[in-house]
Amino acid sequence: MLFKNILVSPTLKTRLISLVKENRISHAQLFLSQAGAHSFALSVAYAQYICCQDRKEDDSCGVCPSCAKFEKLAHPDLHFIFPNCITKQVKKDPDSRQFAQEFRNFVFSKNYHIDIEDWLAELGGENKQASINIRDCSNIIQQNSIQSYEGGYKIFIFWCLDRLYHSAAPKLLKTLEEPEKNTLFILLTENQDKILSTILSRAQLVKIPPLSTDVITQQLITDFGILPQKAEDIAEISEGSYVKAINLHANSNDLREMLHKFETLFSSMSALKNYATPQQTNYLVVQDIIAAIVDLGREEQKNFLRFVSRMIRNILMLGSKNENLVKATTDEKKTMRIFTKVITLKNAQPILNECNAALYHIERNGNSILVFTDFYLKVSKLMLSI
Repeated sequence: MLFKNILVSPTLKTRLISLVKENRISHAQLFLSQAGAHSFALSVAYAQYICCQDRKEDDSCGVCPSCAKFEKLAHPDLHFIFPNCITKQVKKDPDSRQFAQEFRNFVFSKNYHIDIEDWLAELGGENKQASINIRDCSNIIQQNSIQSYEGGYKIFIFWCLDRLYHSAAPKLLKTLEEPEKNTLFILLTENQDKILSTILSRAQLVKIPPLSTDVITQQLITDFGILPQKAEDIAEISEGSYVKAINLHANSNDLREMLHKFETLFSSMSALKNYATPQQTNYLVVQDIIAAIVDLGREEQKNFLRFVSRMIRNILMLGSKNENLVKATTDEKKTMRIFTKVITLKNAQPILNECNAALYHIERNGNSILVFTDFYLKVSKLMLSI
């Protein structure tokens, strides 16, 4: 992986390259990013640059024997540690080494845009509480005591460090504090608050900023050849995450369908305010919409409630004349304008509270038909209060 192929700030790339050139590589570095950032690819490019046998001014050469091995993620001094769990293939005592080939294939299949939920689905483990466990830590300590195969750096990349099992963490502390010479630990996380302070204190923090809307827009056009307006719409709601942008593009039809369901439900709710007849409130259509949401399964039900929450916040911003803060597609903005008179400062927060309550009950296996019917009735009442 070359620096030129990574979607991160050019300033950050320059900073990492300078650390190598000036021989100021800290033995433990914590890459902190939000979900969907290209942090894993950045860590590999950084490691490749360190090990490259013919470094260029601003990138690895890409052709030396070391770079060729990095291209296959098969360099003997590059070690990946990542969440793992018991699966149908590994029924006992799993660790990262047992899933090494599966992980490499996963990275290549996603073009380095990897996400923990996608990895858990790839594992197919019955126990979804995947973690970096005590066996992983023991393997690291053992590997750290061995001289590097090619005489340079040994590099350990921890993906999703926040999933390091707490009872396993103490085994790593001394190694992180006093590693063998020419050893680098690159720790990746999206949840700094879930990492032990004793580990944080031993690592140099490297913050990876979210991507700009313009960068995501251009990358979507390059990768998928979609129209600029569609690419910009997706980038607007991707929250700086190219992984999320890819998923939104792949599921654009689902996004339009969610918008239709939202408009139907909330149009029915707002019609009650004007003493509408049952025909005007479309009760039968509402029942069909709720049934359709329930048929999608619990994960999609939760996604719909999150979508509703985002729409409510944006409607509030739009109604408060803060359109510059609205992150939405062109079609979503058209729908939002319909509801700016009925979703206001007075009822927006209570409506969001009902979204959270419904999400809570869905996560705990509540009856979905009852949850969404109750949500419809309670939000209708809140909209009547305006």
